[in-house]
Amino acid sequence: MIECGGIGMKALTHSRALSQLPPVGEEVRVFCRLYIRDEQMELFAFVNEEELTFFEMLNTVGGVGPKTALGVLEIDKVPNIMAAILEKRIDVLTHASGIGKKTAERIVLELQNKIKLSGSHATTKEMDMNREIEEILVGLGYVRHAVRVVLQKGEKKETLEERLRDALRELGRTA
Repeated sequence: MIECGGIGMKALTHSRALSQLPPVGEEVRVFCRLYIRDEQMELFAFVNEEELTFFEMLNTVGGVGPKTALGVLEIDKVPNIMAAILEKRIDVLTHASGIGKKTAERIVLELQNKIKLSGSHATTKEMDMNREIEEILVGLGYVRHAVRVVLQKGEKKETLEERLRDALRELGRTA
């Protein structure tokens, strides 16, 4: 619930954004987009302007509505998703809720010329390594969200084994 000037409204966002918010009751600045359809209003909130801009860009793609775009933002950070689009990594986009192969292909086709990002190949390689580590750790019984948080905060090591060892060590501390 977002309250501004005495008016409260329910805001939809993704779980990664929720983990970045301060405790309840503290002041926070979020970037919002209001969608009005038929007789329904929905407010979507983001922790930074980059997410909001990319959310709006995703909504320009045919077949991608606000909730589907929110699902895409759930996958990873915006630069990583952009890198996946530039590298035509449809498999990464299909991890989003509500995104099938055809929609992922349409997103790549319609957005690859609108995105400017350098180093996309290295970024997607890192994403692949993180995804592999995530699947290993979830298979061992760790909570997916906790694993993602640890991987995002972790030091970027060269090998999968080093990153896996560091992630296990960090998860052991928080357990």
